[in-house]
Amino acid sequence: MHAIGVDLGGTKTAAGVVSDTGEVLFSETIPTLNRDGGEAILDATAALVAGLMGRAAAAGIAVDHVGIGSAGVIDARKGEVVSATDAILGWAGTAISAGLAARLDLPPGSIRAVNDVHAHALGEAWTGAAAGTASSLLVAFGTGVGGSYIHEGTPFLGHRYVGGHVGHFASPYACYDDRPLPCVCGGAGHVEAIASGPAIAEAYRRLGGEAGSPDSRGVFALAAHGDATAIRTIGTAAAAAGQAVAGLANILDPEVVVVSGGLSDAGAPWWRPLEDAVRAELLPALANIPVLPASLGNAAAIIGAAKLVLTDSLTFRRNRP
Repeated sequence: MHAIGVDLGGTKTAAGVVSDTGEVLFSETIPTLNRDGGEAILDATAALVAGLMGRAAAAGIAVDHVGIGSAGVIDARKGEVVSATDAILGWAGTAISAGLAARLDLPPGSIRAVNDVHAHALGEAWTGAAAGTASSLLVAFGTGVGGSYIHEGTPFLGHRYVGGHVGHFASPYACYDDRPLPCVCGGAGHVEAIASGPAIAEAYRRLGGEAGSPDSRGVFALAAHGDATAIRTIGTAAAAAGQAVAGLANILDPEVVVVSGGLSDAGAPWWRPLEDAVRAELLPALANIPVLPASLGNAAAIIGAAKLVLTDSLTFRRNRP
């Protein structure tokens, strides 16, 4: 059996044909039409999927199921976007599953959708860094901070499908001049306000760093050349990230922790203070919990999204009367 997994993000949409062993046979990527509204995005995504179905058919592979990992809060039962940021204009309220099913002439039940970080975590739990474990916590640090807790192959979605928004709880690091730092969610003092990529760039400027307004990659480059402010900025962000990861591990007690996202590729200057903070914060019983880098790279969400329809990977709450 094969399925198509789709990773629909704010800047690009990637999709691939995935086997029942989690192998991506071939894939394609297109820009996300993030200024054009939900219907235009569905049109482009359907064309992407249809093209992959055609390639599969030419190779003698039948594909009639599609899984989607999408940015935003996703009602996984209905396959609809509950809410989304302005990174994708007009995405909130979009009926992903029904819209794609109609465009691809597939039965509604053949298409399922979850938040993209849940899809990422499912992929890592299936064939990646957490493969073979009964439970795993994935936390991703990049443009934002997100996460997912996988137990027995199922992500915890939450009663309102907001489970996994781990960037939005308080961090003692997220303050400056005794004031909590503003967060993109509208709150203040949250993990994402200090530990995300944009937060690193903003902190570097706030601390009087070198002129030129570098992004987070620029800050890491400056740190590699000995810039003391850049080194301090990265260390603080990584410590905040590590404290948050450990706090979540103390609550959930996963078999393994997987750390992902663009910042996880930064190497020792970020990983070392992160791991130090994790170990300092963990409860004694969790002292030896593995904290591993994600291993599937950009394929993780494609693989995890495909798993949604290759196996029964979702558990829904009961409807209340």
